[in-house]
Amino acid sequence: MKLPIYMDYNATTPMDPRVVEAMMPYMTTKFGNAASRNHSFGWEAEEGVEHAREQVAAAINASSKEIIWTSGATESNNIAIKGVANMYKDKGNHIISQVIEHKAVIDPCKYLEQNGFEVTFLPVDKHGMVSAEQVREAMTDKTILVSLMHGNNEIGSINPIKDIGRLCKEKGVLFHTDCCQTFAKIPIDVEDMGIDLLSASGHKIYGPKGVGALYVRRKKPRVRCEPIVHGGGHERGMRSGTMNVPGIVGMGKAAELCVQNQAEEIAKITRMRDRLKDGLFNRLDEIFLNGHPTQRIPNNLNISFLYVEGESLMMGFSDIAVSSGSACTSASLEPSYVLKALGLGDDLAHSSIRFSIGRFTTEEEIDYTIERVCVAVEKLREMSPLYEMAQEGIDLKTVQWAHH
Repeated sequence: MKLPIYMDYNATTPMDPRVVEAMMPYMTTKFGNAASRNHSFGWEAEEGVEHAREQVAAAINASSKEIIWTSGATESNNIAIKGVANMYKDKGNHIISQVIEHKAVIDPCKYLEQNGFEVTFLPVDKHGMVSAEQVREAMTDKTILVSLMHGNNEIGSINPIKDIGRLCKEKGVLFHTDCCQTFAKIPIDVEDMGIDLLSASGHKIYGPKGVGALYVRRKKPRVRCEPIVHGGGHERGMRSGTMNVPGIVGMGKAAELCVQNQAEEIAKITRMRDRLKDGLFNRLDEIFLNGHPTQRIPNNLNISFLYVEGESLMMGFSDIAVSSGSACTSASLEPSYVLKALGLGDDLAHSSIRFSIGRFTTEEEIDYTIERVCVAVEKLREMSPLYEMAQEGIDLKTVQWAHH
């Protein structure tokens, strides 16, 4: 076993060597511009791009004509949300989302709020989920788009996408879902789930960083997005710019590999995650699982360790890469807005750690992590007067703290 150990697969994944191998020719001999239609270098690059489109489409039961290449899920979310809002503003100006979306959905929604749109951010239940019923109640005759993530990046809870998709179809409202954490890793069928737009990223599926895809439905209904980037009219006019051919080829290959071994990978990763969870819960008291106990993405485990501060805890096992909160917001020391939305108090929100495992995680690494985390928690709690008081049965909520 090599140190340090990587347990932060929800932030990014290492590239699969088979993906690197597929990309190599496009960085060396097949270096053409996919938009160069006059010679074999361009045709070769275009062939790679189109093959990757098919690979990504196959992962979600879509047609390759419905896949738009982007620089990642953040851009895909922006095109989907702003693009639909601007294209359909004559129909209405109301959008529905939820409070625990990734910032790449919340921020475009807030931007639209400043520009004459109304956005309803639905609250979530204690597991971080929204129901189709909530969406139905929030809808008005001005609603043009519902944007709700599939699996949450911090707590792993999976929303009832199929029920929400069915409702949106019934109401004639477009439905976008950010599938950054679930694309190609758990079964997704855009037809069965009634999804009109879907965002995905290469670097969450053992592919390269800086490449993503946006699925845009072509029929029943035909969805149109106003572009954010203007240029040569590439990608059905929705996203101009020279294509990142090696990245695109890599994302296609990564998607194909995920889909090929999806069932086995889900089983293996779920088994590892449960080993980690059971190992921690059997040894430590006063720890809590955040997110839904069963309806969650297989590789995510978000746990609050009461009477221990998350950042201090991470220092206690600095040879294991984990995160407190989401990687994209961890520059701030505020407790995670996702955990706060579940109703967690600051004490629990500040003591939470997200472990996320993946294709290359070993049982040995899991066991090492259990040992290191338990020792670190026990050590920090030994120094905590609060933990001592709680052990003595004192209800800390009733304590009157003196202010000097």
